[in-house]
Amino acid sequence: MSNLSNRAEQLAAFDRLLTIMDELRAQCPWDKKQTTESLRHLTIEETFELSDAILEGNPEEIKKELGDILLHLVFYAKIGSEEGNFDMASLIHTLCEKLIRRHPHIYGDTQAKDAQTVSQNWEKIKLQEKGNTSVLGGVPKSLPALIKAMRIQEKARGVGFDWEEKQQVWEKVEEEMQEFKNEFNAAEESQIDKVKATAEFGDVLFSLINYARFIDINPEEALERTNLKFIKRFQYLENAAKEAGKNLSEMTLAEMDVFWNEAKKL
Repeated sequence: MSNLSNRAEQLAAFDRLLTIMDELRAQCPWDKKQTTESLRHLTIEETFELSDAILEGNPEEIKKELGDILLHLVFYAKIGSEEGNFDMASLIHTLCEKLIRRHPHIYGDTQAKDAQTVSQNWEKIKLQEKGNTSVLGGVPKSLPALIKAMRIQEKARGVGFDWEEKQQVWEKVEEEMQEFKNEFNAAEESQIDKVKATAEFGDVLFSLINYARFIDINPEEALERTNLKFIKRFQYLENAAKEAGKNLSEMTLAEMDVFWNEAKKL
């Protein structure tokens, strides 16, 4: 992208946004009634919309969604200022101080020549700051399970608790898959212990997420891309069946497979 704005233009734009937020909060009936609680679910929605734009690789949509999230951040800061809790300046200064504190290899005497060391230092400093009794204490309880598994593993790695070789991780995947198969053998029709099978299946997923992380694949992104691929192919199947004058619920699996295989070629 050419002709990017300089620092003075960026600061002027941010000042304009703060001014508009002041005006909206004072004059707009909708903006005047908002609270941190009422904005919360909207912020979550905006975050997912940004995630969609990133997966689609659309720079214009990414810019738009980032703007929406920035609006929410400014909104929260405005409410915090009105309540006497914090304002945009104190919020930013607190962030700057944290960044300086957690990058001693830049602003101090600590040595860190690779990203892994930086992450380990970050987690150690964070643990000291928050006074958590556990490295995992900072993982939000409400995170979706797949993302939570990623963060748990990343934080454990941050203090050196991790596999040494990817082959070891894959062997763990195979071990967990075998244990799951022992609880639920697809070739048998006998009743399974669902509680134990569920636990073993969770272990399979956790080990696969661990392996993905170890080879630098984001499992949440990978799964979402597969979701989007399935949706695209299934919608092709629906449209193709409709154009052929057929109803999906009345078609055989073999008939649907014809359209599904066509979709896979697109």
